[in-house]
Amino acid sequence: MSDGSTIEWTDATWNPVRGCTKVSPGCKHCYAETFAERFRGVPDHPFEQGFDLRLVPGALELPLRWRAGRRIFVNSMSDLFHEDVPDEYVVRVFDVMRRATHHKFQVLTKRAERMAQLAASLRIPDHVWMGVSVENAKYIDRIDQLRKVKAKVRFLSVEPLLGPIPKLNLRGIHWVIVGGESGPRARPMQADWVRAIRDKCVAADVPFFFKQWGGVRKHVTGRVLDGRTWDEMPDRVARPNRFLAVVNG
Repeated sequence: MSDGSTIEWTDATWNPVRGCTKVSPGCKHCYAETFAERFRGVPDHPFEQGFDLRLVPGALELPLRWRAGRRIFVNSMSDLFHEDVPDEYVVRVFDVMRRATHHKFQVLTKRAERMAQLAASLRIPDHVWMGVSVENAKYIDRIDQLRKVKAKVRFLSVEPLLGPIPKLNLRGIHWVIVGGESGPRARPMQADWVRAIRDKCVAADVPFFFKQWGGVRKHVTGRVLDGRTWDEMPDRVARPNRFLAVVNG
């Protein structure tokens, strides 16, 4: 957990749960697992147990101690809706978020079905954004589950983008993040896959955030798409007319 983050679309991370297990191809080269396993067996380190899933109740009230408002990515090192996280603990996490009204929380999961099942009992406030990860066309059913969740902001993290998503339906979606995989084993992402999603977002007036091209040297490949960076957020959109013309023309 960190007050400050290198993730472009957030300001801080908060991990009341640590560790996870793989559920789909997007997990194959999990950055969180790679990081955590470096410290397995190191006495008193937060990841002494590597990437084994465990609850961290001592971290629950951390956002309440941060006085200045931030965007906070919830469980950057886990998945709040993992099947081994008890319902009661998920409720406790949401209770903290309801109390910390000066922040905006970004909750992201690949376990969309469980999220949809629990959502009605969580009383999701407007400053808690709910999202799902979708890495290729096979997992667009997660978006249907997300649409069942009553949240002011529902968002997609299409990262790592591993294939085209031609039938992407943005009904009820308020924000889309796209990015390529990074690291020495990064799988390639084609520009046309990104542009297709970008164009659908523009046509549907959905904020679009392009995080990175990725690859082995992501600092070199950068995050410029068609001559500009796309840093749109649900509460901040600045879109040149020429991109509207690309879509509409």
